[in-house]
Amino acid sequence: MTNQRTIAVAGSTQEVVKVRYTARTHTSGGRRGGVSRSDDGRLDVKFSAPGVPGTGTNPEQLFAAGWSACFISAMGLVAGRMKIKLPPDAAIDTEIDLCNSGDIYFLRARLNVSLPGLERDAALAIVDATHRETCAYSNATRGNIDVTVNVL
Repeated sequence: MTNQRTIAVAGSTQEVVKVRYTARTHTSGGRRGGVSRSDDGRLDVKFSAPGVPGTGTNPEQLFAAGWSACFISAMGLVAGRMKIKLPPDAAIDTEIDLCNSGDIYFLRARLNVSLPGLERDAALAIVDATHRETCAYSNATRGNIDVTVNVL
């Protein structure tokens, strides 16, 4: 039996929600030797704990990679609406901290955005609108983790 809950998207009362894509993975084990595979076979990763020798990645690295890829794509949408061409070498260095206070674990994030060649005001406007409105990861984490977005 599956227990499902639907959680309303902030700001969407009775708006029609269109599902654009559903990612499906199967994960066994945890961050120490676990594995995760997507249903289409494109993702097949082995996990290892941060800071220990060996192969594999950790959930924080995957989260950083996913968030930064989503953010760059969302900046492209925002820049297009602003009639600004996003630089082809736009990049983000994302840092995800795994923290704890006693027995409570939590994340913190820093997104360091590079938009070479854009005027600072334009870069700030694009990054602000992307983080405030457009990026799905920014929307998902809003109010849940401390996030700092820097425009380099």
